[in-house]
Amino acid sequence: MKIRFSQITKFPAFNSWSSRCLTLVATLAFVACAQQDKFPASDGWVSLFNGEDLSGWDFRIDGDNEIWTVKDGVIDCQPLLKVKGDKNLWSEKSFGDFTLHAEWRLKDKKGSYPMPIVLPDGSYKLDANGEKIVTPRPGADSGILLRGTSRAQVNIWLWDIGSGEVYSYRNNQKDPVIRAGVTPKVNADKPLGEWNTFLITMKGDRLTVDLNGQRVIDNAQLPDVQESGPIALQHHGGYDTEKKLWNGASSLVQFRNIHIKEL
Repeated sequence: MKIRFSQITKFPAFNSWSSRCLTLVATLAFVACAQQDKFPASDGWVSLFNGEDLSGWDFRIDGDNEIWTVKDGVIDCQPLLKVKGDKNLWSEKSFGDFTLHAEWRLKDKKGSYPMPIVLPDGSYKLDANGEKIVTPRPGADSGILLRGTSRAQVNIWLWDIGSGEVYSYRNNQKDPVIRAGVTPKVNADKPLGEWNTFLITMKGDRLTVDLNGQRVIDNAQLPDVQESGPIALQHHGGYDTEKKLWNGASSLVQFRNIHIKEL
């Protein structure tokens, strides 16, 4: 028996299935167009990662790179401690004032790290004896280094304070305004394993960080920051192949969709 297409479309199940398929196709097409139009070259945006290889990035590792690779269209970090030298992944080009868009996710948490409680003013919560209160927990840790220096690092980690802070400035500044300025105003991180989006703006010695659409650092001052320098994806810690132990602040991280617009 032959069944004509006009007869099949009379069945409600078919109509429901076809409607869902058409909706899915339309949604995928819209998302693809949106991704293409999100960073138009005419508006000054430049891609720092082509999704295929690490062209435009510099290794400073002693020997062969065993840490940074491209996996399924994302920059993947396999954090090893046996490799010597600077384990960060640096952009070949230097930048002064810019806005950077970067998506990242922490893949897992390992080891044990004594995580402190950071207060809104950037100081640590202390116990009755004046000692820092810490809780050992599995962790992960990375970041994005700005202007060629680890001092100007926008942190990625699992601390309760949330990602986006500038650790070195928060810990080494006596000025309470500067210290509070580089401390996240809100924890805007998504759960472990999900993708997050940074929008980082450096202009002069001022830093603004939006994380997943929320302002976590607002025009914070970074005194004496370099005027220009490369950007780096940070390798913080990893697996000790000799001790066969994970550092509690290992860079179990991936990056994708990295674009920059010079100001």
